[in-house]
Amino acid sequence: MATTPSGSPVRETHAEPGFLSDFILGSQDGLVNVLGIVLGLAATGQGRFIIVVAAAAALAAESVSMGAVAYTSTRARRQLYLAERQREVWEMEHVPAMEKQEIREILRDWDFEGDEVESMLDQILAKPKMMLDLMMAFELHLSPVHESQPGRSASVVFLATLVGSIIPLLPFLFGVELSIMDAGIIAIALSAVVLFLVGWYEARTTVGSVWESGIRMLLIGLGAGAAGFLAGYFLNVFAPGMA
Repeated sequence: MATTPSGSPVRETHAEPGFLSDFILGSQDGLVNVLGIVLGLAATGQGRFIIVVAAAAALAAESVSMGAVAYTSTRARRQLYLAERQREVWEMEHVPAMEKQEIREILRDWDFEGDEVESMLDQILAKPKMMLDLMMAFELHLSPVHESQPGRSASVVFLATLVGSIIPLLPFLFGVELSIMDAGIIAIALSAVVLFLVGWYEARTTVGSVWESGIRMLLIGLGAGAAGFLAGYFLNVFAPGMA
């Protein structure tokens, strides 16, 4: 544990991987989805009202849908973890020799050898909970999922999707004096800034170059937005009656 110059302990803070992935998933998905819609509709020559209504409907549906998906997928991970943990308990009770050998192999993978392996093995076998946790983490490569995590994950993804979806819609909501083209250009610029910042935050929270991460996120997001624009553009060119 780290200490201050006076010697008192300092609690170290670490980023939660679940929160980071949920935040990135929701914010990027919401922003890119609505950006593609507003650009696609703008390319077909639709008016401001149609663009805003369609984007608002997508915003609401996408936020709820993404939150629900986050809840069900995280809950499924928790159910899988609990089922595998129960199975591992059964194996510890009914096939202990096999479990001991699996622990030996894990320890050897960690470069323990000879008597070291047997000494460590004896200590682990004396603590069933430690043995169970070790097997879950290093044999099955599963992490525990707290019972409250599905709800937390759903909330983060829902809010991140909602906020991300609003970004490309802002110029159409508040820039009433702007032309549709100008509003679309501002939506692209705002989205580019936010996408870069999300990538920057990811690199700052984990590892890697903030510039590389920011630019990668920006290119991925704008590429998806460009797909929406091109879909609307070609629809307007080849099927103008439908637009």
